Amino acid sequence: MGKTRSAQDAGGLTAFTDVVYLSDKPEMPAEIRRLFRHKKVSSCLLPLDRYDQIRTRPDLVGTVLVDAEGLDIAQDQRLGRIIESLERDNLSILLLTQRIRRPVRSFSLISSEGSFSMSNTVGSISPDDLWARICINLSDRKNENSGIAAKAPAPVSLTERLRQSHPADQPQPEGAFVDGLKEQLRLAGLVQRDFLPAQLPNSAEVRWAATFQPAEWVSGDIYDIARIDEQHIGFYVADAVGHSVPAALLTIFVKQALQMRQTTGNSYRIFTPAEVVKNLNQRMTGQKLSGHQFVTCCYCLLNVKTRQLTLARAGHPYPILLRQGEPPRQLEARGSLLGIFENAEFTQEFVQLQPGDRLLLYSDGAESLIGRLHDKEGFRYTEEFLALTDASITEIVDRLTEMAAHREIKPAELDDLTIIGLQLP
Repeated sequence: MGKTRSAQDAGGLTAFTDVVYLSDKPEMPAEIRRLFRHKKVSSCLLPLDRYDQIRTRPDLVGTVLVDAEGLDIAQDQRLGRIIESLERDNLSILLLTQRIRRPVRSFSLISSEGSFSMSNTVGSISPDDLWARICINLSDRKNENSGIAAKAPAPVSLTERLRQSHPADQPQPEGAFVDGLKEQLRLAGLVQRDFLPAQLPNSAEVRWAATFQPAEWVSGDIYDIARIDEQHIGFYVADAVGHSVPAALLTIFVKQALQMRQTTGNSYRIFTPAEVVKNLNQRMTGQKLSGHQFVTCCYCLLNVKTRQLTLARAGHPYPILLRQGEPPRQLEARGSLLGIFENAEFTQEFVQLQPGDRLLLYSDGAESLIGRLHDKEGFRYTEEFLALTDASITEIVDRLTEMAAHREIKPAELDDLTIIGLQLP
């Protein structure tokens, strides 16, 4: 443990590696190498354009650090493709956009100012914070043969403080504390659901279906379907990196920051989908969010009178159009992840829907049910999904939800599941 090597020189990954450092630079920053040596973490350096070596053996990777320091806006599409590919393999990712600015002299808990940054618009974090984030990722990628030795640095836990404050002959409060924590998480999940649509805007022009299944008490996904005016409906699915409480908090920010229209006095202007995701990205980068947080999103605008659909995508799975007598079709639009580049640009696509058309918008937790992107064959749908393509949108969403509940997956592959769909009469 604690050794750093070049996976390229070694001919790829051959043994479990706690941290794979992806970078176009010839070596890791000295401070990060010191951190890994101090914590006895195995690591390797891999060029960005060789990231496919990770995908060939994702089981040998604990977490991936992507060094984006120095990359300009022209390269954000490349970076987005790399991160999307790694996420499809359920790999934990940390995105690094600035170098450590001073030597690491101490690994005790220290101030988070001035040492390390994970976003070009956020405050810096300490090496201890970086180490804690690495360990959180490693805890989700335990390998039976590796016996990962890394353990997250942490102050004395609340449970330990409670134990110290109670004599040994008195009942210990751990059980009550855990029960209370579970209840708080349960209530947090209920609060998050309050931010979802109370009812779907079904009408004679369009029918809707939706499912929202958190992997834990709370979800890193969020969606909305909102009637903007009599003629337009805006809808989206957004997916914050990771799941559980940190990702759930970010979804609430997304819900509040995403604006579908601008009202001035008695008039209003509906934002185009490209404007919606661009404005959301600027809100995220301008908010100075701490850590390595980023979001994928696909936002669509439907004109229920003309049946024209306009969409913009930010690193999110492509929506799928189902049309009678035709194979499923992915609706492609270019756009990078949200929260990385302040001046990122997003394109939008137009689709003229027809009577009977159905559209699926989903988070990456549903990808294994619908299909996978293969390097040589492109996107290939599952047989189970193809068997559903003639069904109504309600039947499709219900069946996918049922399939998700009964699929056998590893704990590390557990992810939030969100699907929304529409159908034109």
